[in-house]
Amino acid sequence: MADFTVGDDDFRIDGKPVRLLSGALHYFRVHEGQWDHRLAMLRAMGLNCVETYVPWNLHEPRPGGFRDVGALGRFLDAAHRAGLWAIVRPGPYICAEWENGGLPAWVTGRFGRRVRTRDAGYVDAVRAWFAQLLPQVVARQVDRGGPVIMVQAENEYGSYGTDAVYLGQLADLLTESGVVVPLFTSDGPEDHMLTGGSVPGLLATANFGSGAREAFRVLRRHQASGPLMCMEFWCGWFEHWGAPPVVRDPAQAAGALAEILECGASVNVYMAHGGTNFGGWAGANRSGPLQDQGLLPTVTSYDYDAPVDEYGRATEKFRLFREVLAGYADGPLPALPPEPVGLAPVRAELTEWAPLPAVLEALGDEESAESAVPPTFEELGVDRGLVRYRVAVPGPRRPYALGVSGLRDRAVVYVDGVRRGVLSEESAALEEPVAGPAEVELWVESLGRVNYGPRLGEPKGITGGVLHERQYLHGVRARALRLDAFDEPGAVAGVPFVPVDGEGGAGLYRGTFDVAAGADHAGLELPGWTRGFVWVNGFCLGRYWSAGPQHTLYVPGPVLRDGANEVWVLETEGAGAPFVELGPGLAVRTG
Repeated sequence: MADFTVGDDDFRIDGKPVRLLSGALHYFRVHEGQWDHRLAMLRAMGLNCVETYVPWNLHEPRPGGFRDVGALGRFLDAAHRAGLWAIVRPGPYICAEWENGGLPAWVTGRFGRRVRTRDAGYVDAVRAWFAQLLPQVVARQVDRGGPVIMVQAENEYGSYGTDAVYLGQLADLLTESGVVVPLFTSDGPEDHMLTGGSVPGLLATANFGSGAREAFRVLRRHQASGPLMCMEFWCGWFEHWGAPPVVRDPAQAAGALAEILECGASVNVYMAHGGTNFGGWAGANRSGPLQDQGLLPTVTSYDYDAPVDEYGRATEKFRLFREVLAGYADGPLPALPPEPVGLAPVRAELTEWAPLPAVLEALGDEESAESAVPPTFEELGVDRGLVRYRVAVPGPRRPYALGVSGLRDRAVVYVDGVRRGVLSEESAALEEPVAGPAEVELWVESLGRVNYGPRLGEPKGITGGVLHERQYLHGVRARALRLDAFDEPGAVAGVPFVPVDGEGGAGLYRGTFDVAAGADHAGLELPGWTRGFVWVNGFCLGRYWSAGPQHTLYVPGPVLRDGANEVWVLETEGAGAPFVELGPGLAVRTG
C-alpha cells in the first residue's frame, strides 16, 4: 500500500518527493502476448511509469455489448509486475489517432454535436460505460497495493470546447466511482486551451514536443503551484496514407527531453512504444485551418518514430533517451531484454478467392428496406467495413454525370455489373456519363473516422445522395459487410471460395504458409495489391494501401503457429500477384 499525492511543487509517494518518468504504451495497440517485453523495454530505457488511454469504442462497439473490458486490468497487472507505476486516461474521448477519438460510432451517431458536452443523454451513456470500466482502475489504485497513481479527466478538452459544467460532471463521476488517486487534465500550452480544458482543483499538465521552458511559463500563468508535468512529450509523430514518412532527429528529441527534466518537471514520453492500429481502428484527421477540408486517414502502423519501434526493438532514439534518463534514475538501469527475432522469409500462396458480392452474401448484414435516401453507416449501425448501396437510374434517358454528394470516404462504382470508376470526397463523379435505365452499385468504405477537432463524429457512408445530372436518385437499398464479421470463429467457412486463376478483382483471397516456432514478429507485404485488409490466423493486422508510405504490415509473433498458418486478404479494388510475402520486417528506424 502507498499514498500518492500532489504537493505544492512535486509529486510525493508516502510523503517522499518523486519525479514521474513515464512512457505511453497503449495496451490495445500491442498484442497481449508481448506486453511483458514492451514494458521491460520501458524500464530499461529508464522509465518508472507507464501511461495508457482506454478506447471506449473497442470495448463497447454496440450499446451494452461490452467486450473484454478486463484487458485494461490485465495490462495494469502486467505494469505492476514490471515494477512500473501507471497513469490511466479513460476518456471518454481520447483522440490518440484512433477511430472517432475512441467514441463509439453509435454514440456520435445518436448524440451528434452533443457529445463532449453536459447533454444528459450523452453523460448517461458515459456513466454506463464508466460503471463497467472504472472497477478495473479502482481495484488497482496505489492505495490498494496496485500501480495506478493518477487518472485523467477527459482529454485535451481545451482543443475542443469550453463546457466547464461537463468537465466538472466527469470529474465528479470519476470520484463517485471510487477513484481516489489525483485527477488531472492535459492540454496544449496555449491560453485558450488551458482556459477551456482546466478544472479548478485538478492538476493541469501540458502537451508539447519542444520548447519546455516557454510551455511551462504559460502553464504557470494558469496554475501557480503544483508539480510541472509534460503529459505528452511528442518525441515523434504519426503518418497519413498518401503522405511522406514522418521522422524526428533522435538527438534533437533527446535534447528536448533533457530540457523538460532540467526544468524540474515530470514527463510522459508520447510514444515510448507506439505499436499498431490493428483491426482497422486507425483514425483520421481533416486538413485546413478549421479542419474543414480533405480527409487525412492515419496509416495502420503507429510506430510514431518512437524510441521502441513497432517491432519492439531499441532505436538510436532509445539509446539517447536512456542516456538522458539515467541521470535521473534512483540506481542503475535494468539491462535490455533480448531483442525480438524476426521470421525467416516465406511466401504465402493465395490459392482461393471469392468475389466481393459472394463475400457479402455469406458474411453481410441483411439488406435494408428500400428508402428514399441512402442510410449512413451510423444509421446502419456500422463502425468499420464496407456498405454496398444499390439504386436504379430510370430510363430511357440520355447519358448524364453520375456522382455522390456527401461521400465519406471512397466508393467503387459498378454500372450494370461493370466497374466504372472509384469516387472520393474530392472527386465524387464518374468520368464517363451514365445513360438510363441502369442499375448502379456503390461499394463505400470508411477510411477512418476523424479523431480530433470540430469534425469529430462526422457520419460515414453516403451522407447526402446519389445524383444523376442534378437529380437525386431515390429508392436506395444498402447492405453492410462489417469488418468484425471476420472475427467470429469459423467466419469464412460459408464463403464460396473457388480456385484463383491469375490476377483477380475485388474479393476475399485465402492462402496458407508454413513456419517454424520461435519468431517474435514478421513483416507482411502485398506486391501489386491496391487497398484492403489482412488477417493471419483470424487476427486482423489492419488496412494496407498502395498509396503508402506504409508498405509492410506488422505481424505479432504470438499470432503465428508452428506449422500451417492461414492468411486472408480482403481486396476492395484490384488484386495483385496471388501471394503475400512475410519476412523479418523493416530495419530499425534511426530517425
